[in-house]
Amino acid sequence: MTALNLKRIKAVAWKEFIQVKRDPRSLGLAIVIPIFMLLLFGYGLSLDIDHVRTLVWNQDASSRLTNDFLLNFKNSKYFKIVGYTDNYADITRKIDKGQILMALIIPKDFSHYIESDKTAPLQLIVDGSDANTALIALGYVRSVVSKYNVDLLTEAFAKHGENPPKTVSAHPRIWFNMGLVSTWFIIPGVIAMIIMIISALLISITIAREWERGTMEQLISTPVKGPELIIGKLMPYFIIAFFDLMVGVLMARFLFGVPFRGNYFLFIVLSSLFLIGALSQGILISVNSKTQLMATQLASLTTLIPTLLLSGFIYPIFNMPKFIQAFTYFVPARYYIVVLRDLFLKGNGIATLWDEALFLLLFAVVMFNLAIIKFKKKVA
Repeated sequence: MTALNLKRIKAVAWKEFIQVKRDPRSLGLAIVIPIFMLLLFGYGLSLDIDHVRTLVWNQDASSRLTNDFLLNFKNSKYFKIVGYTDNYADITRKIDKGQILMALIIPKDFSHYIESDKTAPLQLIVDGSDANTALIALGYVRSVVSKYNVDLLTEAFAKHGENPPKTVSAHPRIWFNMGLVSTWFIIPGVIAMIIMIISALLISITIAREWERGTMEQLISTPVKGPELIIGKLMPYFIIAFFDLMVGVLMARFLFGVPFRGNYFLFIVLSSLFLIGALSQGILISVNSKTQLMATQLASLTTLIPTLLLSGFIYPIFNMPKFIQAFTYFVPARYYIVVLRDLFLKGNGIATLWDEALFLLLFAVVMFNLAIIKFKKKVA
């Protein structure tokens, strides 16, 4: 392979900078959309479930014990009692309309059961159309009931001058995300998804425009070699994508409060590998599609859907069927999301991230060489 000519690479790169500058749509796609998506996902997507809308039917309202029990729900941030009722028809109507998620029905003999040292029944009617939310709400209820039971036992033993029996007491220590803020988990994944989509989509559209206008044939006819043309095309969009990445990191740190505990040099190196791979994939798409419409469709199909569904961005990979898990190994965002979450939250170094770094290096090398090989075939 002959040596690359830096002057020709610089000329191609400068041409691309001018092209992007003259095209406000490309600039908007490169700068405005990432910021908009970060704001949208950061504020709009949350895995935290607070203020579960609850309707109460208290059939034992005159009892102090019952009212004390309900205080546990009223004082919890996880529940929001939106009203009271005295019939099932009202519960059915409100659940059907989506006005409540759960109905709490306390029977008329509730306090009698407790005073008689018997297990008091409690009926819950939960909207199970959203299974995940329903399960989380039930977990909150179990937590409130368990705490109430412990308080009852402690009070009962205290009345008789005895100490309650020894029980297991768990003292959890939560690392890396002490407040269990879902935004800290989501934002690094959003950054990876945006960079993957924007990188592949932006450069694939731009090169496809060259094919549509007939200017690509002019470039091919010049002394510029295939690798020089690919590198020259990559450089401007690498700078733009890296700018987007820096904006994303700054927004994560100072707007959403996500800490960055890792090494910035390692972050720059691994991010560069991911960007080179994503941009090379965009070039590979553009070489195989001669129109902007086709490039957009292929870029969306090969970046948006896999990154959103198979990268571990939202859905944990270990919870997927085994045959689906096999496909996730071919999604580069899977490895970059691990890198970002580890660097942001855990502060891990290369000793922990070496396998992700190896996959990102492989992704960059394979995509870059495929782009060059495919372009050579078109020249021939």
